Amino acid sequence: MTTPHADGPETDKAAWAGGDAEDVAAAQAVDEKAGAAPAETVEGEIVDDDSAAATAGAATTGDPSSDDTTSALQAQLDERTADLQRVSAEFANYRRRVERDRQAIIDTAKGSVLTELLTIVDDLERARAHGDLEEGPLKVFADRVHAVLASQGVESFGEEGDAFDPAVHEAVQDESEGSEPVLGTILRKGYRHGERTLRSAMVTVR
Repeated sequence: MTTPHADGPETDKAAWAGGDAEDVAAAQAVDEKAGAAPAETVEGEIVDDDSAAATAGAATTGDPSSDDTTSALQAQLDERTADLQRVSAEFANYRRRVERDRQAIIDTAKGSVLTELLTIVDDLERARAHGDLEEGPLKVFADRVHAVLASQGVESFGEEGDAFDPAVHEAVQDESEGSEPVLGTILRKGYRHGERTLRSAMVTVR
């Protein structure tokens, strides 16, 4: 009994027919041309248990580089937040300062106008002292001037018997003897607009 030749089917045929060495070589060429490929040996891969455990541990443990990136981003966020808060505070202070300066300018301008009106009020007070404001158009005019001053918050001060205050009273004669001087004759009334003194009162002290 004849066994199959190891070189392939065509070699087996040539050997079976009793062909010579040239026929065998030709048969081998046919086998190679037909795409016969030698068997491949698959080698198994040996996996180290320690390496596998280390890989699994790396998969479950956080990446240090990722933690560093998160910390850097948080630091930048905190810095930007602090900058925003500082800018907001500076803007709020600036707005309050501008509003305060604007109101001061308004009060100064208003005070200048009201101070100019005080000379007219002095003339009206002298006319009142002479009895010229009892009736008639002059009385109506005087009432309107006083109404305008009152509407603007202007108040007069300096009445006989009030305690003397050198900050708001201008003493032209001092006849006081005690430790608590008071106002005597009021030569000219003083006026204030809110916290601002428009004009000090001219008085005598007793």
